[in-house]
Order: sequence, then C-alpha cells, then structure tokens
Amino acid sequence: MSEHFGMKGYMKGALLLTIAALVVKVLSAVYRVPFQNLVGDQGFYIYQQVYPFISFFVVWTSGGFAVAISKMLADAKVGVNSIERESLIIRTVFYYLTLLSLIFFSILFFGSHQLAYLMGDQQLAPLLRTGSFITLFMPVLALMKGSFQSRGEMSPVAYAQVFEQLIRVVVILTGAILIMTTSKSLYAAGNVAILGTVVGEVAGVILLLYYTKKLNAFPKIKPRKERKWPILKEVTILSLSISMSSLLLLCFQLIDSFTVFSTLVETGIHEQDAMEMKGIYDRGQPLVQMGVIIASSLSLAIVPLVAYHSNKKSGRGATPFIQLTYRTSVMLGVAASLGLIIVMPYTNEMLFETNALSNVLAVYVVQIVPLSIILTFTAILQGMNKLKIPALILTGAIMLKLAGNSILIPNLNVMGAALASNMGLFLGAGLLMLYLKKLLGIQLAKGEFYIKLAIASVGMSLAVGIMDKLLQVSIGFLTGRTESVVFGGCLIIIGAFIFLTIIAKSKIIAEKEWFLLPFGRKMAAYQLLLNKKK
Repeated sequence: MSEHFGMKGYMKGALLLTIAALVVKVLSAVYRVPFQNLVGDQGFYIYQQVYPFISFFVVWTSGGFAVAISKMLADAKVGVNSIERESLIIRTVFYYLTLLSLIFFSILFFGSHQLAYLMGDQQLAPLLRTGSFITLFMPVLALMKGSFQSRGEMSPVAYAQVFEQLIRVVVILTGAILIMTTSKSLYAAGNVAILGTVVGEVAGVILLLYYTKKLNAFPKIKPRKERKWPILKEVTILSLSISMSSLLLLCFQLIDSFTVFSTLVETGIHEQDAMEMKGIYDRGQPLVQMGVIIASSLSLAIVPLVAYHSNKKSGRGATPFIQLTYRTSVMLGVAASLGLIIVMPYTNEMLFETNALSNVLAVYVVQIVPLSIILTFTAILQGMNKLKIPALILTGAIMLKLAGNSILIPNLNVMGAALASNMGLFLGAGLLMLYLKKLLGIQLAKGEFYIKLAIASVGMSLAVGIMDKLLQVSIGFLTGRTESVVFGGCLIIIGAFIFLTIIAKSKIIAEKEWFLLPFGRKMAAYQLLLNKKK
C-alpha cells in the first residue's frame, strides 16, 4: 500500500515538474517581446549576443547535471552502503562542479575582452563579466536539484524553477524600463538584462537552500575512499547527453554571436545597421521557442510511456508510442511553422513594431519542424539509453551550421544564417529518424499520414489567404500596428481552426491516441463530433 501511494506522489511531483518546465519555457519566450519593444533592435542584438554564453551554463546545470545527479543518486540507493555511496557521489560531483565553475568563470570574466573582440563588439565585455557570476552557483544548484529529484521530491525543484524565472523576468523588464526612461544606454539595458539572469539564479538557489534545510536533503555520513574517475565520467556523459537537444540551439546561437555581426561588418555594412539587422534576425528565437513548446510538452508526456513499454517483455512494446510521438511532433511542427510563415508580416509588426526582414524570419521559423523531431527523438533515445550516436549526429549538425554561416552570410547576409540553421537542423532530424528506424526496424508513419497532413496544410493556407483578402476589403482602412494586431489575430485563429478541423475530420490521429497527448481530450471529443454518423 505504501508503495502505491509513494508512486502516486512521485507521479504527482513529476507532473508538477513538467508544468513548471513549460511555464519557464513560455516565460522565457514571452519576455523577449516587451524587452525588444523597450530597447529596439539594436538593444535586442546586444542582449542576444551575450545571452547564449550565460544560458549555456544554466541549461547544462539545471537540466543536464541535475538530472544526471538524480539518476546516479537514485541508482546508489539500491544495494549495501547506499548512504556512503550517495555521500561519495555528492562530494565528488560538488568538487568537480566547483572546478568547472571556476574555469568557466575565469573564461567569461578574465577573457571577456577577447570574447567581445571575437564577436566584433568590445562594448559587450562588461555584459560578459556580469554574466560570468552565474557560473559560481552551478555546483550548489545542480546538487540540490539532483538530490531532491532522486528522492522524488519534485515540488522544491518545480517551485524554484518558476520562482527563478519570474524574478529574472521582473528584473529584466523593470531594469529595461528604468534605463530607457533615464540614461537610454542600450548597453546598460543589456547589462541589466544579464544581471536579471544572475539574480534569478540566486533567488532559485536561496529557495532550494530553504527546502534543503527543511527536508534535510543531504546525507551527513563521511564516505569511504573509492575511485572517483567513474563518477566523474558518468556525470559528464550523462549531463551532456541529457541536455544535448537544448544545448544544440544554444550552440547555434553562439555560432551566430561570433559570426553574424562581424561578417556583416566585414562585407561593408555599417556597424549600427549590422546591429539592427542582427537584432531583427534574433526576433526569430522567441517565435521558434513558442512553436516548439508544444513539442517539448509532447516529449515530456510521452517519453515516460516509451521508457516503460521499452522494458516490458510482453505486448507491442514502445513502437506505437514512438510512432504517435513522431506523427504528432511533425504535425504540430508543420502547423506552427507554416502558420507563422503565412502571417509573418503581421506577426512581425504585431509583436516587434515593424515588419522588417519578414522574409528572413519566415525562413527562420521553418526550423520549428526539425526541432520538434529532434526534441522528441533525443528524449526517446535517452529513455532507451542510446546516447552516443545522437550526440555525434547533433555535433555534425553544429558543424554544418558553422560551415553554412561562413559560406552563406557573406553572400546572403542574415538570410544565410537562417538557411544555415535550417540545414543543420534538418540534417540532425533526418539522421535521428534514420537511426531510430534502423534501431527498431519500424516505419514511423504511413504515406497516408503525409497526404492528410499536406491536405490540412493547403486547406489552412487557402483559408488564411481568402480571409486576408476579405479583411483588406472590409476593414482595409486600418494601418500600422493596429492593422497587424487585428489582421494577424484573426488569421491565426482562422488558420488554427481550419487546420485542426481537417486534422480531426481526416482522423490523422485516432481518438484513443489523442487521450495520450497533453490537452488531447478536447480534440478527441471534437473529432468524435465531426465524424458522428448522421
């Protein structure tokens, strides 16, 4: 009986952690819009140049290391001398992370001028130094989160994640408002934004320290002397593998930070124009983040089912769940990216005040499709304990992005950077699909699926196009941002309704499959209603 209630509590905590992760992702995407509106494209460029450096360590620590530590501590609880083993893991990983944090701090703080020079903008150095302090909180943050998760205590981690992100967003936006109403220094606004990330991390650490003291989360026993290299090797490989899909995007952003602005200037574009161009190009990041949030929730919801059924000796195994994951991630990825492409000029001006470079952003958001596949497939392969090949595949995607930037940006400006990202991500998604198909010997989707998806896509495009013409005839007197808000909002609603209606009518996803997906019950009910026999 106790086990039953223990599992029930664990699942409740896991659900809370999932919801917290989604809230954090939404906040992370949404706050960029008002921030860009406050500081403009040049100010947005300044922040986005430095953000990947800081976020890389946050993702690796909060995501990769925390989950790796929780897995290692959970495994250590099985067998004799479990408390000693746990204590050894905690001490070893703490010293290792402390060393890494000092190395990373030194690179960012003392190497700030060199890094800024490589990015082509020396005024970014103070921002790098401000952000460097976040690395000093890596050891305690990762260990606390990992320790709580290993014990099934998900609530403290969930509350800390949301609290950390809320504090961060409040500091960033409040600081930007104060700076832009006083000194109007864009670099100062960028520095405050980076400081907000550091303050948010500190707030999360303080809250976790409170829970650690309250719940007595760490064992106090002194461990025996054992070999530490196996622990260091395991935590490094696990942490990188677990966070590799998130780190992939940050690596792409780092490549852009080092290559886009500096290459634009080298091709003869004035520095301020290059900054604004890079800032407009960076508008694509929150759009893509919002587009892949559904795929993220999908992977979090279905992957545990895949892991569970992969270990079952009877039944059909994990194949139906993997096929459902693939079909749903592709379907939603196509819907999100195509929808944004169709209404991009309106969406661009509605969110970011102008419709500049809408063609570039339309190409940029295509990456939602391969990203949706990469996020779900890396999570599935991680659940199957297949880590090496996916890591190699994503490394290849990063290399292609780097090569693509160096070749395409001199000829196509920021359009080249967008195309290079798409090339790298489609390569990664394609190879992951081939690897999984070869690994399991399955067909991911039938030809019928792609036909129905194409029909839904064409139907959505035609409906939005017709509605756009009707709106221009009926309320064409609207101009500027007002027009974009009204037209964009109406077209997004119409497009989503038509797409989902065709999807439901064609039964591309069965009713029983909808029940396995987040918010799938409403779609199942709608599908049953549409296909009800008269």
